[in-house]
Amino acid sequence: MSPRPRANRPAGQARTARTTPAPRSSGGPQGFVTARGSRTAEPPQSSHGARDFRTPPPSRPAPNRRARRRDPRAHWLLLLLTLAVAATALLFGGYGRHEIAPTAAPARECATAPEAVRTGGPVLTESDGRLRSAHLPARTVALTYDGGPDPSWTPRLLDVLAAHHAKATFFLTGTEIAAHPGLVRRIRDEGHQIGSHTYTDADLAQTGTWRARLELALTQNTLAGAAGLGTHLLRLPHTASVGTLCAAEWSAGRRAVDAGYVLVAADAPGRSLKRGAVRQYTGSPAAVTETERLLAHPPVKGLHFTTVGAGLGMNGVTYPVDGGNEAKGRAVVWAQAFSRAFADGMTWLMAAAGVITVARLVLLFAVARVHVRRTRRQRRRGNRPPPVTDPVTVIVPAYNEEAGIEATLRSLLASTHEYVQIIVVDDGSSDRTFEIAESVRAKDARVMVIRQPNAGKAAALNTGLSWAHFDIVVMIDGDTVFDRDAIRRLIQPLADPRVGAVSGNTKVGNRQGILGRWQHLEYVIGFNLDRRMYDVLECMPTVPGAIGAFRRQALVDVGGVSEDTLAEDTDLTMALCRAGWRVVYEESAIAWTEAPSTVRQLWKQRYRWCYGTLQAMWKHRRALVERGAGGKFGRRGLTYLTVFQMLLPLLAPLVDVFAVYGLCFQSAARAGTVWLGFTAIQVVCAVFALRLDKERFEPLWTLPLQIVVYRQLMYLVVVQSVVTALLGSRLRWHRMQRTGTAMDTLLRQPT
Repeated sequence: MSPRPRANRPAGQARTARTTPAPRSSGGPQGFVTARGSRTAEPPQSSHGARDFRTPPPSRPAPNRRARRRDPRAHWLLLLLTLAVAATALLFGGYGRHEIAPTAAPARECATAPEAVRTGGPVLTESDGRLRSAHLPARTVALTYDGGPDPSWTPRLLDVLAAHHAKATFFLTGTEIAAHPGLVRRIRDEGHQIGSHTYTDADLAQTGTWRARLELALTQNTLAGAAGLGTHLLRLPHTASVGTLCAAEWSAGRRAVDAGYVLVAADAPGRSLKRGAVRQYTGSPAAVTETERLLAHPPVKGLHFTTVGAGLGMNGVTYPVDGGNEAKGRAVVWAQAFSRAFADGMTWLMAAAGVITVARLVLLFAVARVHVRRTRRQRRRGNRPPPVTDPVTVIVPAYNEEAGIEATLRSLLASTHEYVQIIVVDDGSSDRTFEIAESVRAKDARVMVIRQPNAGKAAALNTGLSWAHFDIVVMIDGDTVFDRDAIRRLIQPLADPRVGAVSGNTKVGNRQGILGRWQHLEYVIGFNLDRRMYDVLECMPTVPGAIGAFRRQALVDVGGVSEDTLAEDTDLTMALCRAGWRVVYEESAIAWTEAPSTVRQLWKQRYRWCYGTLQAMWKHRRALVERGAGGKFGRRGLTYLTVFQMLLPLLAPLVDVFAVYGLCFQSAARAGTVWLGFTAIQVVCAVFALRLDKERFEPLWTLPLQIVVYRQLMYLVVVQSVVTALLGSRLRWHRMQRTGTAMDTLLRQPT
């Protein structure tokens, strides 16, 4: 019969260390003895009546839980398409806002247009292959307005014209047509004429033929989409009377006339309205005031205010378009509206993401200082609780860990803690893991080696728990190398009976290459600073699988290590928090782990971590509405994970596209200043974190590269994980190829 977990001893009460492994009951856990003297796992009988977490699972998990489906691939095409659409929207919107290929101000001095043009009428058209110009008849005035429509002045102007029964001609820009289609329809419905003022108010004298055609075509499309109209009327931007036309402006105007447009300039300001004239106003509140003054007090009696087309008897200068052109126009209007909204939204998103990120760094900095002060205060003489000297069971799940298992076991056997029981659970390794562990066991009776068919890490941990002798259990990875005093330091927080688990300080052992340095910075700046904050806020989501101590009773309370997710350490920690146990961080308990040495291995590891974390978050989502410790964990821990490990990384590719756009087409100085400021804040936090962990500052030179390259890779990992979860795919276990380099940094340190 397997023993019941013992009740927690009062904090600080020591237990005499034993010199040989002793089972928790007189019979001890029974198993088959192999030829080498080690045990093969056989489930001990439970005496608890409830769920027995110590019973090993079947040799193979149920197919529906470990189904090996292919990882989704089409979502990368979807991501590329999304980024392409975002880039296109930014480019289209930026073109309309003069951020892309803007034209310069017209030259003050230029070669003049031909004399026949400068001395002719303000309205130029082509008839029978010949250029013709015309003046308006006597006492006929065409009021024309350039730009808009604009909500600030167009409605008032229309009201003034309606009050005096006058008609006018509006030369509108395509971007404003798309932005205010309702005003365009009102202009049409009230009997005014509409002409083109190009799409972006670009100076056609400075553009090539293709750009000029694009400007005119886009304006026609937006007008068709907004009001169902087309127009032959055109006014060249930045031009006034025909007498002031430059040669380049006339060349652009001539090409437009050849394309079927009626070019409308203006009469000189000194021309008497009695002779008939085309008056030009720039759309603005001032134009409204001048128009109202002219209509209320005309300088000549009997003036007739009408449109350009009506004044010259030109029929069909504006015309209805067919359904196909109207549909195409609507698409352009919608595209313009989407691009504007997307650019505005991305601006706000960039600002919000920047504020949230800076606030997070400030919070981490502040809370870390609180954690340090609290830890130091607890360690002062008189504030220390009696030391925890209870025997400890260390469980080492191992699958194909021949490269590092011997170093792991020897570091545990060298522990300064009074007594440890080390259980190696070989989870069906196909290499020499079992033989190496067995050779260590043959030399030290504190080591027990158990072999079972491959069933996964969670099952291996549960198997180890079924053979554990003591009330304190330390769980580690098969490649982890412990400092000599790591176990002793790790279990000291368990002197508080409220503490159910303790997270140690994991460090990257193989940090020589740039990828290793990036991960080293991530562990110190990201993981460890986060754990300090989680400790203070009492919402720790993960005790790392590399180094964690647990109270046996806490494990009983949550039913052992669950196999529901790929992140069994996160799942277990969240369950402990919801069960009311405190989970804390012990910075002085240091363990060295081997980080992935290639991008491919890094991708597989982080993909599994992220996917498993998403599984655990979904499994424990009800913590958000719970009361007590579970609710505290849910509203603090889960919310933090959702924002900073899911939402912001998902939006990061779009933010990067917007940042590149701003660097290329907006203010490069402003974009560079923002990036340098953000990097400076990161460097300050990195220096603080490295100092807290007593690490050297040498890897800091790689931090800017980490921000540009490494984090983008991590963002893509989140995208892959979220899509995998949404599609309901089952991710298979991705095991990293070990090289036994976890001790590289440790061996380089002075003794």
